[in-house]
Amino acid sequence: MNPEIIIRASNLTKQFNSFTAVDNIEFQIEKGSLFGLLGPNGAGKTTTIRMLTGILKPSAGRVSIGGHDIQKNSLEAKQLMGIVPEMTNAYMDLSPLQNLSLIGELYGIAKDERIKRAQRLLDMFNLTEKGHHEVKTLSKGLQQRVVVAMALMNDAQVLFLDEPTSGLDVESARLIRDIIVKAKNKGTTILLTTHNIQEADQLCDTIAIMNRGKIVAIERPENLKRIVKSSMSVEVAFSENTVKVPDLDGVNHVEQKGDRYKLYTDRPEDIIPQLVEYAHKQGTKIISLNTMGADLEDVFLQLTQVKNT
Repeated sequence: MNPEIIIRASNLTKQFNSFTAVDNIEFQIEKGSLFGLLGPNGAGKTTTIRMLTGILKPSAGRVSIGGHDIQKNSLEAKQLMGIVPEMTNAYMDLSPLQNLSLIGELYGIAKDERIKRAQRLLDMFNLTEKGHHEVKTLSKGLQQRVVVAMALMNDAQVLFLDEPTSGLDVESARLIRDIIVKAKNKGTTILLTTHNIQEADQLCDTIAIMNRGKIVAIERPENLKRIVKSSMSVEVAFSENTVKVPDLDGVNHVEQKGDRYKLYTDRPEDIIPQLVEYAHKQGTKIISLNTMGADLEDVFLQLTQVKNT
């Protein structure tokens, strides 16, 4: 059985005068999946989101949402969507409850039903106590909870989330990630842009990496990790913080991460004995030692840095 495609971007391009922000990209997203869009600042992610949601008109190409062309059948397409933009779109002088009620009214939800949905969302986002406070009096984390709740008000089939956890406190970021997972498990299709590579690795079924307006890779997270040439590493920590990793045969490069060292190598089995011998000579102990495959950060850096050289 072929999966149902709910979002389709074909030859999508956006130019601003002589600058090409998005350069002839195409992808499709299966219904009920979580699709991640990653890339450095200026890669074209937000411009892509704005074209997908009908805010920007493409210079070329086509977008369909649930089979509806976003330009020709804008109303039908937008009725399927919930959107969390890069910048908050909550009305700051209204309360969370008033913002949710207003969104419900805009979508034509009956009064009794929109009150019920609004209260359910306030409870879900731990906002009940702040439900009648003006949004401008809330912390950034609570404001972002309001914005995500607004996107869920119409029981959207498709959620567009542009950096939904950026700059948030740990509690708010975790709560929003948990709600994203719950929405996906209920069958909602989600497109997520994020700078948090670990977040994308944990949440996404498929990831597209953008750089300079182009999609340079699109794959499942685990498949993406296989494309890194130096795909293995050894991570080590010594009991003495003053001990440094020496130059070892077979190590491509070394990164220090806190009190640990990450040694990139094609032959981890040759590196481990050298580390053990070195620790013995230095009169120190190895307190942790792990061999690791490439992580998504390695993939991201390789793909975007190679394209920028």
